[in-house]
Amino acid sequence: MLEKPDNFETDQGKIFDYINYLKKDGIYFLMKNPKIEILSHGNGNFLKSILFSAKEKFLEKMNRAIPQPESLLIGGLILGEKSSFSQALRQSFVNTGTIHIVALSGYNVTIVAEWIMKIFGAISFMPKNFGIGMGIFSIILFVLMTGGSSTAIRAGIMAVLALYARATGRNYDAGRALVFAGVIMILINPLLLVYDVSFQLSFLATIAVIFLSPKLEQYFYFIKWPWFRDIVCVTFSAYVFVTPFILYQMGNLSVVALPANILILPFIPLTMILGFITGFLGLIFFPFAIPFGYLSYFFLHYELATISFFSRLPFASFVIPNFPLILVILIYLFFFYKLFWKSIKRALF
Repeated sequence: MLEKPDNFETDQGKIFDYINYLKKDGIYFLMKNPKIEILSHGNGNFLKSILFSAKEKFLEKMNRAIPQPESLLIGGLILGEKSSFSQALRQSFVNTGTIHIVALSGYNVTIVAEWIMKIFGAISFMPKNFGIGMGIFSIILFVLMTGGSSTAIRAGIMAVLALYARATGRNYDAGRALVFAGVIMILINPLLLVYDVSFQLSFLATIAVIFLSPKLEQYFYFIKWPWFRDIVCVTFSAYVFVTPFILYQMGNLSVVALPANILILPFIPLTMILGFITGFLGLIFFPFAIPFGYLSYFFLHYELATISFFSRLPFASFVIPNFPLILVILIYLFFFYKLFWKSIKRALF
């Protein structure tokens, strides 16, 4: 029987607008415990069928080379797969403010694109921009393969614009690229702006990385290593900027998010690379994948152990129910005043 969905109350005491959350994806009815019989298959999109099949085989080889739950984490890092996460594991990510590492953000998509460009760029007889072209093509395929979530599409559009600018010798303005990506997505599906929390969080976090992080960098010069300083600054900026929105939408405040992210993020690119090599070699000849699987396991185990440690702390996170909307608005007005008022004032006067 077809049933209309109902809104429900979350564990944090918030009313989740499940009706409109589904509506943004074109879902208006639910069917519980259906009996399904396959009458025919192979009649859908040919390209998506190939990509989804490749994705399943890739995950299968990684799961053979890397035991669980570490294999679940690498699936989330590379392909955004979270469906196999247990409730306890998912909650540990939420409590430590690290759930973003298993969502396909611009960070993950950029790492994938950069390595594909390096692979094709290393082929000496290929044209100069061939690697960039393959990077753009691979990003499009990658976003399709992962199911085309709003965060992946936003990140994919920005990454494609960055590579196009590099190929044509034009300047890349990340702020304009973010606005362009947002406008395109909202024109296609206006419901994203109001009912897709993932899209909203991704947009806010990217604003923080682009505009807030450079302004805060001066306060982190006491950190001697530039690469580590960048990680700390970006993590702090994103955390500060998205926290009011998270408090309003979910009521969850992670106290340990900063140290947890700072200890994990430096190792994420290497972990993704090792995981990708493991899955790729597994498709070619599985014994070749085993050594890289062990290396991947080492980093994945460290990252999960770090998340587990912080999530078990009694003060790891707090629930703040009914965080007032007016306070959220005032906080973001203050943020935007500090970030953009001088630029707006110069443009107008």
